[in-house]
Amino acid sequence: MATTFDRASLDTGSLDIRPMTPAIGAEILNIDLGASGIARRIPEIRAALLKHGVIFFRDQDLTQEQHIAFARHFGELEIHPATPKDQPNREVLRISYGPKSRGQENNWHSDVTWREEPSLGSILLAREVPECGGDTLFANMHLAYERLSEQMKRFCEGLTAVHDISRVFARRLGKTPEELHQQYPPMRHPVIRTHPETGERAIYVNTGFTSHIEGLSKDESRWLLDHLYKTAWDVEIQCRFRWQAGSIAFWDNRVCQHFAVSDYFPARRKMERVTIAGDKPFFTP
Repeated sequence: MATTFDRASLDTGSLDIRPMTPAIGAEILNIDLGASGIARRIPEIRAALLKHGVIFFRDQDLTQEQHIAFARHFGELEIHPATPKDQPNREVLRISYGPKSRGQENNWHSDVTWREEPSLGSILLAREVPECGGDTLFANMHLAYERLSEQMKRFCEGLTAVHDISRVFARRLGKTPEELHQQYPPMRHPVIRTHPETGERAIYVNTGFTSHIEGLSKDESRWLLDHLYKTAWDVEIQCRFRWQAGSIAFWDNRVCQHFAVSDYFPARRKMERVTIAGDKPFFTP
């Protein structure tokens, strides 16, 4: 039986929080994430993350070192394979597009689901943004799960999907799928995931990295994935964030999907992401 999670019981203390939609997202005002006393606010910030799925901060003039230090309050950090080996502060993934490179993130996805232990969450900081465009959308996968019929929930809860890094990064990294699979073999994760902190269930497949569902024919797998994606992309379970330089989005990768809108070419958009390591997805009957 699914756990009923009481969001109202989460203690966000004295944080100045402005929810963005009833479904997902909140902006936290009047806080400096680089301040020396920020450690005292971490339990409240973590509670806000669990309550809202993704939280946003404005006017954060953080150095890379401060960005990394803030993220470390929430766990160990990952290094992405797209990060150059000679880059200082390799915990920071630079995501930069402009006149010579068009944005490529026009799809709904959860980060690094091709890992055995996908990330807990990501903290994305805007360094330079277009005058308009380049927004990011977020969707609540627990509410997507709740939109499924009871029969479909039961069916999906027994299924496993395969997640493959090569679907996105083979071309970007200039490697064949076989070369990537030597270091990052395809991973099997439950189609419906149990959140390790809240106990809530969420759809855990995405267009970026999910290749197929095991035990189904190719056509059946494609149909079911398309049905789950259509459910996951319901506008009523989304929020949309318009960036400014110094803005931060911190999302719970275990319950959110996001979509970076690549509508700003040839303008520049420079972002820096630090990602917190997570644990192996599981489903609790």
